[in-house]
Amino acid sequence: MDLIEEIKKRSSHVDKGIEEYLPIDKPYELYKAARYLPDAGGKRLRPATVILAAEAVGSDLETVLPAAVAVELVHNFTLVHDDIMDRDDIRRGMPAVHVKWGEAGAILAGDTLYSKAFEILTHASGEPERILKCIDILSKACRDICEGQWMDVEFEDRNDVTKEEYLEMIEKKTGVLYAASMQIGAILGGSSEEVSDAFYEFGRLIGIAFQIYDDVIDMTTPEEILGKVRGSDLMEGKKTLIAIHALNKGVELRIFGKGEATTEEINEAVQQLEDAGSIGYVRDLALNYIAKGKELLNIVDDSESKTILLAVADYMITRSY
Repeated sequence: MDLIEEIKKRSSHVDKGIEEYLPIDKPYELYKAARYLPDAGGKRLRPATVILAAEAVGSDLETVLPAAVAVELVHNFTLVHDDIMDRDDIRRGMPAVHVKWGEAGAILAGDTLYSKAFEILTHASGEPERILKCIDILSKACRDICEGQWMDVEFEDRNDVTKEEYLEMIEKKTGVLYAASMQIGAILGGSSEEVSDAFYEFGRLIGIAFQIYDDVIDMTTPEEILGKVRGSDLMEGKKTLIAIHALNKGVELRIFGKGEATTEEINEAVQQLEDAGSIGYVRDLALNYIAKGKELLNIVDDSESKTILLAVADYMITRSY
């Protein structure tokens, strides 16, 4: 099975759904700005998992397509606002929204994506009670994302960030949207509450693993594959789980918060982290989250969609960028 091809099969429908549910209307520049990132593509993992969860409980793509589009628009809304806050000028290899339309334009574009997501979600097929439940789940996920982002910003000025705080932050920033995607797909697909709760937990766990494995990728992937300087998180002084583990063990990382470093200094820091067991610790933790998540899908019968979802879980910790 080619996982990327299976994701593309479903994401092509999401692409068409974005065109249908988010047309470029008046005022044209606002909707051009709102469509800018969604039209740029991306992996579409989150909307694909909405569809796959529905399929895994016996439903089909058409039932949940509006929900899949809604989830993708929420994801893009967070990216637009993140780029403003982080002063990141490039996204998906293109100028960020705030570079092209200014900060005010980007804020409005992000807000439009957020608002349209909930409007579009109401177009999903199913009983009103199930749709209302999905609106509740997605709204709470958006709240958690904001809380997680606030925590992330707050951590920049703290030297005492704990492992527990870090895991809570990444659960909110990343895990909850994967969790909401899976649960919404299962609910609209007609599953029981027990099954939809299992899908939520599956999404939460693999979402956390996805984010903490980013720490490993940042330290171990060659620059030409990574697309950025290796060890950039350390140089920026980010309180990643690898850094927290190493600093708690008394490792003195010369490049931490330095802003820039030579290749030799980066290699030295990576070796320090390997010797301290920090990289291995985070890698093992990610593997543990994935294993726990995959067990939860035993609640549904084997199917092609379930197999793909299990492969998505593995992809979270086998990707190289």
